[in-house]
Amino acid sequence: MVVVNRYTQDRKCEWDDFVSKSKNGTFLFLRDYMDYHSDRFCDCSLMFRQEGKLVGLLPANIKDDTLYSHQGLTYGGLVIGCRQVTSVVIEMFEALRLFLAQNRIRRVVYKALPWIYCTQTSDEPLYAMHTVFRNYRIAERDVSSVIDMHNALKWRESRKYGLRNAAKNGLKVEFSKDFAAFWPILSDNLLQKHDAKPVHTLEEITLLNNRFPDNVLLVSATKDGVMVGGIVAYVTSQVVHTQYISATQEGKRMGAVDAAVDFLLHGFQKQRYLDFGKSTEADSYTLNRNLLFQKEGFGARALCYDTYEWINEQ
Repeated sequence: MVVVNRYTQDRKCEWDDFVSKSKNGTFLFLRDYMDYHSDRFCDCSLMFRQEGKLVGLLPANIKDDTLYSHQGLTYGGLVIGCRQVTSVVIEMFEALRLFLAQNRIRRVVYKALPWIYCTQTSDEPLYAMHTVFRNYRIAERDVSSVIDMHNALKWRESRKYGLRNAAKNGLKVEFSKDFAAFWPILSDNLLQKHDAKPVHTLEEITLLNNRFPDNVLLVSATKDGVMVGGIVAYVTSQVVHTQYISATQEGKRMGAVDAAVDFLLHGFQKQRYLDFGKSTEADSYTLNRNLLFQKEGFGARALCYDTYEWINEQ
C-alpha cells in the first residue's frame, strides 16, 4: 500500500537525494531551486511511500481548491526511481486520489515532463493517470523546438549568414558571469516586443547561478568588450534549455544570437538535446510564428509540452 504526505522542510535532504537518483528528475526539482520563490506559491509538494520507503515525489503548489504541478517550474509531474514499475505508480495515483478527497481538493492541473529530460523511458505516470483519473483532458499543448545534437539538421541560409557575420565582426562568445550586463538587454527586448518582463529578476537569476553554477549558465557575445547579446541556458543531464535569448539591435545585425547558439551546440558533449522552449502563447492555441521560424532556422523541430487537467471525483 502506498501512502502520501505533504513535504516539510525537515525532509529536504531526503527529497533532494531522491531527485538526484531518479530517472526523470532535474535540478529544477531540487528544493534550493523550488524554494527560491516560495513567497509566491503555497507549496503542496507530495512524498509517496510504500512500506515506509520513499517511492515518488510530486512537486506541487495549491491555490484555492486546485493542486498544480508546481506553477513556478517549466515542467513537472511525478518523479520516480530508475527501477520503479508501472503497478506501483498506479498505486501512487490511487493514493493521490485519496489525498485529494481527504483534503477537499477538487481539481488537479498536471504538467507532464517532456521525454527528452528523462534518463530512461518514464511514461508510467501518464498511464497511471489514464487508469485512475479517467475524466482527465489535455488542457494545454504547447510546442517547443528541439535540436538533436547527435543528429542535427542543417541551418537555414539566413542563420548561416548570421554566423558568418558574427565571425566577420569579430564577436567573442564565451561563458560569462556578467548577468548584470545581459539583463538590461533582455528586459528592453521583452518590454518592446511583448510589454513584458523576464520571469526572473536579476537578483533571482544571480542567486540561482550561485546555487547551481553548473546548471544555470550565461553565454555572452561581446564586441570590443561590450556585451551585445547572449543566452541564459539551463543545463540538465540530457538537455541544454535556452531560458532566455536576447541581443541589442547592433548584436542582431552582427549575428550575436547565431554565434551564441552555435557555441551551445558545440560546447556540451554529455547532453543530447538543445531545447529552445515554447513558441506558443496564451492558452497554447496561439502560435508565435515568427519566433518558431527563427528556432526552426537552426534545425530545431517540434516537441510538445502537455498539461493535463481533471476533477477529482469524490
